[in-house]
Amino acid sequence: MLTSINTGCLLCFFFVISTSEHQKLTANISMGLGDLVIVIQSQRNSHHASYCHQKKKEMLQEAAKLGQGLPVVLLLHELSENEGDWSILPALPGLFAAYGRSASWFFFMAEETTVVLSALLLVLSRFPVQEEWFLGKRLHDNKATIIHHYAFSEDPTSFGYPDPAAGWAVSVPLCQRLSERVQHENLKSDFTIDLPHEIALYIREGGDGPELTAVPEFCIEPSDNCATTFTTYLPDCGPRVSKSKVFVAVKTCKKFHSARVPVVKATWEKSAGLLEYYSDVIDASIPTVSLGVPNTDRGHCGKTFAILRRFWNEFAPKADWLLIVDDDTLISLPRLRQLLRCYDPEEAVSLGERYGFGLMQGGYSYTTGGAGMVLSRTAVSRLLSSGCGCYSDDAPDDMVLGRCFTSLRVPVTHNPLFHQAQPEDYAEQLSSLRHAISFHKHWNTDPVTVYRQWLHDTGPRDEL
Repeated sequence: MLTSINTGCLLCFFFVISTSEHQKLTANISMGLGDLVIVIQSQRNSHHASYCHQKKKEMLQEAAKLGQGLPVVLLLHELSENEGDWSILPALPGLFAAYGRSASWFFFMAEETTVVLSALLLVLSRFPVQEEWFLGKRLHDNKATIIHHYAFSEDPTSFGYPDPAAGWAVSVPLCQRLSERVQHENLKSDFTIDLPHEIALYIREGGDGPELTAVPEFCIEPSDNCATTFTTYLPDCGPRVSKSKVFVAVKTCKKFHSARVPVVKATWEKSAGLLEYYSDVIDASIPTVSLGVPNTDRGHCGKTFAILRRFWNEFAPKADWLLIVDDDTLISLPRLRQLLRCYDPEEAVSLGERYGFGLMQGGYSYTTGGAGMVLSRTAVSRLLSSGCGCYSDDAPDDMVLGRCFTSLRVPVTHNPLFHQAQPEDYAEQLSSLRHAISFHKHWNTDPVTVYRQWLHDTGPRDEL
């Protein structure tokens, strides 16, 4: 009798478990595209806005053909007037409030990511929507790196973060908890440097939140069953901008004339049409230009604004673009000129690798100086006529420029091909390493070898 009772209870137990598991397994089978909110990580610049509006239109047309409902497709730059929405966390409360009760998933994608909606729906249907999920193509550091503040230094491979080129997804329960945290908890750092890593850290919440679940269907290269693929961060908008339209300003100083300037001359200087070296002393052998601004150990804001004035007075009638780089920046000018074809120099453009400061408190974005700061002639004009400037010669020039452009409502335009650090500081599978435009710093490396490996294109002679 005891055996019979136990057997019956055991059967009941298995029935309950089986029913529960069956419900979990079947919960998403009826999920349609109407349960998805797709956020394209668009930007305010006219080129990017136009491109993303077209992508949104095409996605909705594809969805209509599938007949499984229509997803909500949002352009990130249109969600609010908050400049910091690009860092995602400030945008989460508004996203959840507007769509959290009618959707099951939020999917974030780069502008250049291609999504197969039917395949994406199948992937997401595998995961019970009642639970917290963080899905993506997993990247990891091979060594502790400065751009991630040397996180997980004992075992960098243990922490995974998503490749933004493949897209990433969070379930609505996770989005709800994150949006509540964002509203009641200050971030540990005022700086936003590497968004995918910092998003993953925030979600991980010191070990209490979900880790990134690797999804093989979130792809870069096309293959069978891919829900996402990626094109390139270096679009083809036509012939490269002419060398004569890009003025290059190299910031240097006397103590680096013999160590760093020769590297520039041995690598990328020959690709420039218009270039000047700006130093604290005149050195005819280089040659350098002294702007009358004393050298500072950090910041260099005074020197940068003197460069802006010289460009406007001497070169703006001829050149459409100003590139300001450090003397230890390595750059591919042909790739930069290809990218610049996508932009209108008559529009105020501030282009480079975007960082953020105080974005949760209404702060500002800026392009990192070491990766190269690109300004259109119009952006320089607006900046100089505004009166915005340095509070000291040694103020951080890139941050001051960002603060000024934010006050002028000139958007900072991001391209991941600009890199503030060295190649080894990034995950080796990262898509932005392909066709990189710049790297920075010569620490413990041979910069000429780095240039030849990562930035120098062999092929026909570069056109004028």
